[in-house]
Order: sequence, then C-alpha cells, then structure tokens
Amino acid sequence: MMDTKRMILLVEDDDVDAELATRAFQRGKITNSLVRARDGLEALDYLFARGKYAARDANDLPVFILLDLNIPKISGFEVLMAIRADQRTRHLPVIVLSSSGEERDVIRAYKNFANSYIIKPLDYDQFVTATRQLCLYWTDLNEPPPLLASASYDAT
Repeated sequence: MMDTKRMILLVEDDDVDAELATRAFQRGKITNSLVRARDGLEALDYLFARGKYAARDANDLPVFILLDLNIPKISGFEVLMAIRADQRTRHLPVIVLSSSGEERDVIRAYKNFANSYIIKPLDYDQFVTATRQLCLYWTDLNEPPPLLASASYDAT
C-alpha cells in the first residue's frame, strides 16, 4: 500500500474543476493531501523546488500528477515534456485529466509518455467515481518506481 503522506499534485487552472476534484477526493475518502498548481509554470516550480517553492524539498515528489492540458503560462504538454526530460521525475505517474477528447490530444499525450488519459466527466457523480478509481489504482494497486535521491538512475 502507498504511503498516504505523499501528496497528489493537481495542475488545474479552473477553480470550479479544482473544487470538484477536491470534493471528489473527500467523498472518495482519498487520504493523500491534494496540492494544487494553477498553471504550468507553478507546477514545474513546485516539482523542481524553484521560485516561491525554492525552500521545498525537491525529493518530496507526489504519488502522481493530475494534469490538465489547457493551462496558462506553460501548456500541459510542455509540463509533461519537462517532467519526462528530468531524471528525478521521468518515471513519476502523470495522468492527463482533460476536457478534450480530441484524438490528436490523446495521441500527443501518450507520445510524451503520459501514463493515462482521462476525459473529465461532466456529471459530478461520474467525476467522483472516476477520481476515486484512478486514485485507488495509483495509490493502492500500482507499484511505483523507487524515489531517487540522485540523478544516477540507470534504467537498464
């Protein structure tokens, strides 16, 4: 079972969607704390302990990231590419949670190594169910790669 002390990073600019996610986590009895970044730059600053997050421990990575694609400053696709380009975060599970069901967006997300692509359900109960299921999978069932303290990881 996953350490419930590790947070889940929600990258979502829309306040209504972020509140829905927060309520869905509460209703689904997800015990991991939810940290929100409102744009792509804030998400990367948080992950890599830069800017206003410089005092944060960069090794304290989330269990997984829920990433919206249509976010300001740096797009969700660029955030995903930056996560995959860094040795420390390369294997961090990233679940795209987007209102876009466009095939080109789905393909682009997977080409950039998203772990999952979920279209945001419009119905609140369906959203809660989807959130609970994805959280249970990524926090309880999935065996994550070990957290790395250095950039000397060799995947061979």
